[in-house]
Amino acid sequence: MEAPSRILLIRPSALGDVCRTVPVLASLRRAWPGARIDWLVQDTFADAVRAHPALTGVVPFARRGMGADLRAGRAGGLREFVRGLRQAEYDLAIDAQGLFRSGFFAWASGAARRVGYADAREGGWFFCKERHRVPADAHTVERMLALARAAGAEPVEDMRLYAPAEEEAAVESDGRFAGRFVVIAPTSRWAGKRWPAERFALVAGSLLERGADRAVVVGSASERDQCGALLDLAARDARVVDLIGATSVGRLMALVRRAALVLANDSAALHMAVGFDRPLVGLYGPTRVDRVGPWRREGDVIQRVRPGERLDHKDEALGRAMMERITVEEVVSACAERLSRGGVRTRA
Repeated sequence: MEAPSRILLIRPSALGDVCRTVPVLASLRRAWPGARIDWLVQDTFADAVRAHPALTGVVPFARRGMGADLRAGRAGGLREFVRGLRQAEYDLAIDAQGLFRSGFFAWASGAARRVGYADAREGGWFFCKERHRVPADAHTVERMLALARAAGAEPVEDMRLYAPAEEEAAVESDGRFAGRFVVIAPTSRWAGKRWPAERFALVAGSLLERGADRAVVVGSASERDQCGALLDLAARDARVVDLIGATSVGRLMALVRRAALVLANDSAALHMAVGFDRPLVGLYGPTRVDRVGPWRREGDVIQRVRPGERLDHKDEALGRAMMERITVEEVVSACAERLSRGGVRTRA
């Protein structure tokens, strides 16, 4: 099979999934060092990958703007986007997301080889010429690496992330982030994935008493109402830094890279912690950790599932019950144990 010279990797969203797709990029670069490799990604998540040394370029997909245009009956933006894909003359496109939209973009690229999942949802499989069956029970990262292998690239299990240089410089020059700080990501889109905010506040206070210099609270502006107890603590204690709605993706990456510990619900911050090889504690409810948890860091997850319980993150009542079984004491203990290691990276 002729080696591809122009490759399009398609994984537009979500942010955590974008972060854990980088082993596919590493695999493609190792297999074809001279190829152009672009990544089609949601524009708001571009900073998650644009600094990666294996990447040639980012193809930003303006999901919100394009969606609004289409709902209003305006297709000019989509046509222009597709025209740009065609002009790049890709010869290999890999749909690592497996949805209708990502499959459509693979087809729209005009690539002669379009690789994707045989069971892609929403009919996304229809757009790919090479459809591969990958075990549904495999971890998301391993499923994506199976596509890389199917495309001809031997899997490279390298999940290293790279923060944009300007974001690294901004964090380094900000005195609030000197010393050992804990990044706390207490929010989630799904109510059943949220550990109570007042418990996060109790853990933050305890870690500050145990020697952490700062607790840095992160999340989007729309999630601010999920963080009441932590924000109250920030108002009383200057060592708790309120960054809810005040970080870009790149800034969050730079913070996570320097963190002594990341404490979070099931969220992108955990997958960033894996990519930067940081100590972490993940709090999980009704989610299959073996499929979508922090890759090869299952030992850093606290989850309390009883025998016979199903795992459905959309079941709010079930999720809340599972999350409430996680005690403050066990979270403090897990965090303190990791902080006692000095926040030293486990990987060179």
